[in-house]
Amino acid sequence: MSRDRYLPDWAVLLVSCAAQFMVVLDFSIVNVALPSMRHNLGLSPAGLQWVVNAYALSFAGFLLWGGRAADLLGRKLVFMSGLGLFTLASLAGGLSQSGAELVAARAVQGLGGAVLAPATLSLLTTTYTDTHARARALGAWSATAASGAAAGALLGGVLTQLVGWRSVLFVNVPIGAALLVVASRALRPALSRAVATIRDLDLAGTLTGTAGLTVLVYGIVSTGSHPWGSARTLVVLLVAAVLLAAFLAVETRFASRPLMPLRVFANRSLSAANGMAFMVGAVLFGASFFQSLYLQQVDGYSALRAGASFLPQALVTLVTSLSMARLVRRTGPRPILRFAPLLAAGGLAWLAQLRPGATYFGDILGPFVLIGVGIGACFVPMTLAATSGVEHRDQGLASGIVNTSRFVGGALGLAAMSTLATSRTAQLLAGPGAPSQAVRDRALASGYDRAFLVAAALCVVAAAAGNLVPRVLLPGGRSLVPDLSARSERAGGATQAAGEPVVAEM
Repeated sequence: MSRDRYLPDWAVLLVSCAAQFMVVLDFSIVNVALPSMRHNLGLSPAGLQWVVNAYALSFAGFLLWGGRAADLLGRKLVFMSGLGLFTLASLAGGLSQSGAELVAARAVQGLGGAVLAPATLSLLTTTYTDTHARARALGAWSATAASGAAAGALLGGVLTQLVGWRSVLFVNVPIGAALLVVASRALRPALSRAVATIRDLDLAGTLTGTAGLTVLVYGIVSTGSHPWGSARTLVVLLVAAVLLAAFLAVETRFASRPLMPLRVFANRSLSAANGMAFMVGAVLFGASFFQSLYLQQVDGYSALRAGASFLPQALVTLVTSLSMARLVRRTGPRPILRFAPLLAAGGLAWLAQLRPGATYFGDILGPFVLIGVGIGACFVPMTLAATSGVEHRDQGLASGIVNTSRFVGGALGLAAMSTLATSRTAQLLAGPGAPSQAVRDRALASGYDRAFLVAAALCVVAAAAGNLVPRVLLPGGRSLVPDLSARSERAGGATQAAGEPVVAEM
């Protein structure tokens, strides 16, 4: 088939952004539906966490594998496979008749997303080779990722209230089917040519890494019923440590094509951006989880009203993320990454003062907007910092690593915050007799406040990580994101073309 029978580059951008939005959306779209799921399927509080964490863990555990698959087997093949699996798992989740079936479907959905998500980013970085065009494309991609989590709460509320909780999963089916049709025309042969086989994909590293992360999160979540110092918890955490140590051994000694080659972390920009992505992921998914629970379980909002309450946050996240594409070309990533997380920290600290009966416009809207601005401002510069200076052949790996960091942070952050919030609530409710509704509301609010404070502290740590991102300079002193294509096309990277951006290690 000739090149001109395929759709133009903007169609690749459209397909990539739509697929990424759908993947990120599914982290938060279920949050508003959780009370309905709990009532309909008889889920326990820990079961509610696993509806979110099954997706997050499967996604994070297989994300690096998905990134390498995109690089080695062909981006179109991997994109289409991941999108098909994600769509089918969404259908299965909507048809679930028990909590176990729902959690299993969410895990498979996460696997599909893990294959799909890194392919969306590597498609863009290989399609858009011009510096400014790439920055604009990544700005649009990052905006959809940044707004997806907040928009998910809005859409989840509308669908849960008007149609039912199953619709938050069914909604992916027609969207996924449409994207499969468009992607088959938009993605060109150059993007689908396989260069390796399945044997090159380091299954041992994938399984040990995924199992280690899953057991670690399970150990953290289970501390709600088994104390940190109990033999059971210590054994589970020890097993997690052994599995993660085995993962590192496989990557450094045994894998012919390691899933996570440690050489990429010699790039300081990638290392710092991934540390920051871990913190931002923990904040994003932990905060949105507890924001939704606070509105419904403490202030008594309906699912529709709770979802609508997230609309201002979704809008400012989207607008801020889009505006960063232009700003980052003038300043480079570092100034933004040093400041933006502190805005989110302020909003979360403000949110931690909430009590039962708080008003939306007087107490809730302000911190919601601050969080949206702070988190939205991070995505574009964080993504650019993570992929700057990375060779063309490692673009899928780099995008997989930064997404893995974000979603591992989300899973671990949510587990830790949930444990702390539950512990605080249980402490306040301890005592003889059944507590009144007012006492229960205050106890829940106090637990959620503790989670918000932890998220604020993580934002401060993220800002510190932003200081480690090197400043990108042109020879004339003007900051700019580096031209990755020029860097990757130089033979061996030994020479530097005139006028090429350089990374100043400062």
